[in-house]
This record gives sequence, C-alpha cells and structure tokens, in this order.
Amino acid sequence: MQSWSMVLYFSATGNTEFVARQCAQELQDECLNLLPKIKAGDCSGISSEKPFVICAPIYVCEMPRFFARFLKKLPLEGNRNVYFIFTSGGYSGCAGLLAQSLARKKKLHCMGWADVIMPRNYLATTLYAMQDKETEDACVRQAVQVIPGIASVIKSGGRLKSRHVYLFETLSILPLNPLWTRFMLTAKAFTASDACIACGLCERLCPLNNITLQEKRPVWGGSCTHCMACIANCPKEAIEYGTITQGKERYQLKKHLPQA
Repeated sequence: MQSWSMVLYFSATGNTEFVARQCAQELQDECLNLLPKIKAGDCSGISSEKPFVICAPIYVCEMPRFFARFLKKLPLEGNRNVYFIFTSGGYSGCAGLLAQSLARKKKLHCMGWADVIMPRNYLATTLYAMQDKETEDACVRQAVQVIPGIASVIKSGGRLKSRHVYLFETLSILPLNPLWTRFMLTAKAFTASDACIACGLCERLCPLNNITLQEKRPVWGGSCTHCMACIANCPKEAIEYGTITQGKERYQLKKHLPQA
C-alpha cells in the first residue's frame, strides 16, 4: 500500500489540476494526479492519515463516469473522511449526491462538496459560445479567492456547505447522462490536420487510451469522454472536431495565470 498526499485529482484541460494544486498549497500538502493510474488500470491502494480531497471536473452534470468507476475500484485506506471539489462552467448537477453515495459504498464519510466555477473549456458544442478572455480571467480570479475558504474548512475538519440538489435535478440527470455519454460523446468527428507533428501528447493525455499514433497521425478509437485533453493541449492546434471547432480559440489555462 503506497502512502500519498490526500489531494487526488483528474484533470484534462488544467482547470481541475489548478484547483487541486491551489487547495494542496493552502493545506500545505502535495497532490496526486490520478491520470497515470487511470490509464494503466492501476487500482493499487492509496493511504492517507489525513482526510482525502478528491477534485474532479463535471461532465454532463456528473463526475466523469470513467472516473467514478475508477474511484469505486480504488482502495482508499487510513483516514475515513473524504471531501469532493468539483470544477465546472457553472453547474455541477447531482454530482455531489452521487459522490456521497460513492463514498458511502466505500465506507467513507463524505464531509460535503464544493463547486468551483472555472472557464468553459468544452469546444465540441454549438449549444453555447466560448467565453471571452476578460470573462475567463475574472473566473480564474474568483476561483483563487474561494479556494482558501474551502481549504480552511477542510483544515478545521468541518463539513463543506454543499449546494442543495433538488429532486427534479436528479430525476432529469440520472437517465440523461448515460444516454448522452453513450450516443453523443463519440470520437468519430475528431481529425488531425497536416499541422500535426506527431508529438504523441494527445495519446499520452487520453484517459481512456482511445488515441494511438498510426503513420505519425493520431487515430481515435471507439471510446471517448469528450474531456477535450487532446484538442485543448495540442501544441499546433492541429486537432479539430468536425467543423464545430474550426476557428475557435483553444482554451488554455496558462493564458489566464500571472506570468512568472
């Protein structure tokens, strides 16, 4: 059983990693990126004497389904308290209630959850426009301001004041999420242009191991969660999702952080 720091996270575009690291800094702790373990199917346990803090993005009003499945299998030993911190563009749906249920099944005590609003990063949609830089900057500044308060509650061993989730939300989201995930979150429209330099970053970042380099070009398989890791992190902006992403500026968190 390995002994790690208590802040655990999965992040595709950097938003959740930023929040996790800010929180770990406030808690004077390190944080563990779970992506390598997810990609390797490594369910070796993690032990902590301190409460666990799990940081996750929100996809279709829940934690990513693959991430929730991984957490169900991952032994968390030692301290039995767990906090959840969600990052979203403004709405976390019923993620908190589902996280609470997950914790209960793992015989952990859910100490509440917090929502941190971060800039929108989902490019592959026509349902809403991406935000301008001024709005994104303000969003990051606001996140920086709320994280110390969240960390303070965790330090004191208190319960996070979680948003009330209404019954109609749960009844709407629970049947929608699996259908949307299965039929709408496909990789069929992903392509790479001639600008691709075959760096392999998209392959390394894909949490589902759904991207392989073939003849120096990324090829997408049948599994996709639309995490946007490949398209947002491509150094040459060579990846497109059909025509939806053409002409759209790629979201990069580093553009909104103070330059060292």
